[in-house]
Amino acid sequence: MSKITQKGAYLKAAGAIFITISFVIFSEAAFRAALQGLNTWWEVVFPALLPFFIMSEILMGLGAVNFLGALLEPLMRPLFKLPGVGAFAFAMGLAAGYPIGAKITGDLRRQRLCTQVEGERLVAFCNTADPLFLIGAVAVGMFGQPELGVTIAMAHYIACILVGFALRFYQPKTNNQDVKKRARSEKGIIKYSLAELYRARKEDARPLSQLLGDAVIESVNTLLLIGGFIVLFSVITEVLHLIGFTSIVTVVLLPIIEPLNLDQSLILPIISGIMEITNGANLASQSTAPLAQQLSIASGIIAWSGLSVHAQVASMIQDTDIRMKPYFIARFLHAVLAALTTVFLFKPIKGISTPDALPVFVDHSYQLSNLHLGISYLERLSFLSISLMTLLSSLAIISLLIYLIHKIKIVMIKL
Repeated sequence: MSKITQKGAYLKAAGAIFITISFVIFSEAAFRAALQGLNTWWEVVFPALLPFFIMSEILMGLGAVNFLGALLEPLMRPLFKLPGVGAFAFAMGLAAGYPIGAKITGDLRRQRLCTQVEGERLVAFCNTADPLFLIGAVAVGMFGQPELGVTIAMAHYIACILVGFALRFYQPKTNNQDVKKRARSEKGIIKYSLAELYRARKEDARPLSQLLGDAVIESVNTLLLIGGFIVLFSVITEVLHLIGFTSIVTVVLLPIIEPLNLDQSLILPIISGIMEITNGANLASQSTAPLAQQLSIASGIIAWSGLSVHAQVASMIQDTDIRMKPYFIARFLHAVLAALTTVFLFKPIKGISTPDALPVFVDHSYQLSNLHLGISYLERLSFLSISLMTLLSSLAIISLLIYLIHKIKIVMIKL
């Protein structure tokens, strides 16, 4: 539990009162922003994440996650200093996007399948944007240039892996080792993985009908919580703009922007992106800055993911001992690395016109109308599912190869 100080209590209460009064003063704008946030959640977030939330709950109950954990241990442990089950959170986060990686990490810690520090490492880099958002919504819908999709996606995921590798050196003095450890009795990684699946299923023991019902209830409740955060931060972002908060922050950011030779029109996207990812990235695409700078800032905003997503992550791990400080540091590092990687990978594309400029605080209907770009829900679900299966299969193959190479080395030493 966090320590509550008298000064902190006064400041938090004053901040909440100020925001509430602002909601009342700008009630009409707050209502429109709330509708836009609700529309985003209902049309995009809820249908996109619900199947993956349900399946993650079912897979954990059936022991499939334990199977993957044992199978992927030879890959995850030496590379990221994480248990094999971390690969499941990593793969789901990459395929389905925010905040499912944090949700699974919280579940792994509650079941004592990872230590406190392993959970902090995992949640810090497995929470990423999904490829359809990066390619479809950002590259095509916002920038109007499909060719940029590869650059944005590669920069995002390369930076993510670099952050994960850097976190293997994160070893705080307080390290809760409350984790289930079992002696490995079976010979061979496949037999051991199957034994872990059977053991986990016996421990859960819920009938399939109950498991399915629990998965649906838990997933819908989680998504309702996420929807609340999306609506709340949509309203807060709009109200802060109306009261002139962006003008104040602009003055603060100017001394930082100028030495970096960044266009001043990128200040507003940065401010908006600190709060919320979609509007920030869209504003970056509509600025008057050079395309390379637009793309770099948009990548940084997406990697940072916004305070709205951070609040969702905090709620996913609230009843665990996983701390948020490493997560915030990792988000900042991911944002910097993604922005720099984008600059390195970017090659100007000639002959492609940029979309017409939009108002500063655009209606989310623009974003939603461009998000699917003719892709049906079933096509989107199919794409994400195939991406997840491909990623997990690739990780499993790499893990098995590492295991076999290790076994061959042992045999050679014995000879």
